[in-house]
Amino acid sequence: MISTAFEYTRATSVEDALAKLGAAGDGGKLIAGGHSLVPLMKLRLSEPAMLIDIARIPGLSGIRSRGDAIEIGAGTVHNEVATSALLQQACPMLAETAAEIGDPQVRNRGTLGGSLAHADPAADYPAAMIALDADIHIQGKAGSRSVKAADFFRALFTVDLNPNELIVSITFKPVKSAAYAKLKQRASHFAIVGVAAAVKVAGGVIESASIGLTGAQSHATRLAGVEQALAGRPASIDSIKAAARDAGAALAELNADIHASAEYRRAMVGVFAERALTQALARV
Repeated sequence: MISTAFEYTRATSVEDALAKLGAAGDGGKLIAGGHSLVPLMKLRLSEPAMLIDIARIPGLSGIRSRGDAIEIGAGTVHNEVATSALLQQACPMLAETAAEIGDPQVRNRGTLGGSLAHADPAADYPAAMIALDADIHIQGKAGSRSVKAADFFRALFTVDLNPNELIVSITFKPVKSAAYAKLKQRASHFAIVGVAAAVKVAGGVIESASIGLTGAQSHATRLAGVEQALAGRPASIDSIKAAARDAGAALAELNADIHASAEYRRAMVGVFAERALTQALARV
């Protein structure tokens, strides 16, 4: 199918993008890599009258240290995240997560901000951002604001982002003791079930764990029950197995499709929670 007719313009700054978006009204859509939007346009599930290209806005991409945190521009492509020397050293889980996204074409065009804004229920980044307790920085005509990743993903393809806003960056504290494990669709590499986990250990005891889940439900969520079960427990494989064993039991309304049934996903949540946590613990 061919998309409906649309106009195209390129933004030169974030302020210019917001002005163009406001002028376009309900018919305006932002585009960077286009790997989420263009397929929807071809199927006529999205019919924007105006595409506003933000891919070349200066400063909207790049990975850098900001004090004790890492900042990634929303326009940064997946391949840059995957190959970043800074991330590979300070937060290898995120680089590894990006390296598992799609194929080389997707990784060289798709962007971090686009993936988060689109919030596909099987996307990889949302789980990683929840595990890292990342802050998502948003700018609109009314000003700037930040949202915790755990609060950003609300429902199926629904996030805490207004139509006249855009994501400008993501920040988080570096975490080496974190890992991402997923059961992937063979063709697309989307997650059937994906779990990102970060752990803090002191004196042989797990002080805290932060665990994000993707692929299993309508949107990325936190495995709060597993986090609570791990807090204060010995930093051991036995603790991880006990906490992860029933990770999927309390989850309601799991996804079911041609790739996996709801019950299979429920079983795999525990399996991949254990794998992610085991790898994270090995990195302490």
